[in-house]
Amino acid sequence: MPAGDDLIRHAEECWLSGFAAGPTEPPSRLLGRGDTAPDAELADATGTKSQLAESWAAGPALVIFWRHFGCRCGMERARRLEAELGDYRAAGLAVVIVGQGQPTQAAQYAHEHGITVRVLVDPTADVYRAYGVGHWQPEQLLFDAPVEYLAHPRELGQSLAESRRAEGRPMVDDPWRAAAEFIVAQSGVIRFGYSYQYCEDFPDPRVLTTAARLADPA
Repeated sequence: MPAGDDLIRHAEECWLSGFAAGPTEPPSRLLGRGDTAPDAELADATGTKSQLAESWAAGPALVIFWRHFGCRCGMERARRLEAELGDYRAAGLAVVIVGQGQPTQAAQYAHEHGITVRVLVDPTADVYRAYGVGHWQPEQLLFDAPVEYLAHPRELGQSLAESRRAEGRPMVDDPWRAAAEFIVAQSGVIRFGYSYQYCEDFPDPRVLTTAARLADPA
């Protein structure tokens, strides 16, 4: 496993290769209400492994499938999350983030953006797929980009990656992987799933807290 700067460079190359290749998986088709929430063993930001199901063992959970750790939209979700956290906790929700990348990336990202909830990593995106979180299509990711980006050529991706690296915010991992959020009841059954249609398509927190209050008990 690469470490330190080598890890980031590897993640940047994954992003660039993925950007040039375009989406290789279908759009999200999330698991829905009444479906069993898949469990998995995932590492946290310290590298310690635990079961995702621990998140809803004591009550309902908000499970957030995050964008990649170089995305501006993720930074805005981090800001909103911290502002909304009191409301989530008042509704009885435990909050956990599932992100791409490796534990060291998650630790740095959480520190930089003031994320205080548990962050788990799914470097293979297998858990994303298990929940039905697929790839955005070009119109969902690039709708606000200059028209020359619509074909996602590698040279433009390279230029973008270099500019973001200079800002101290490297583009990493899978650029097309969508974001989604789920309310999972203590019983392990999904009460509500929210599929982002584009990067800044953040859910209204009242929808999430209401779903939490209606979640079936174990």
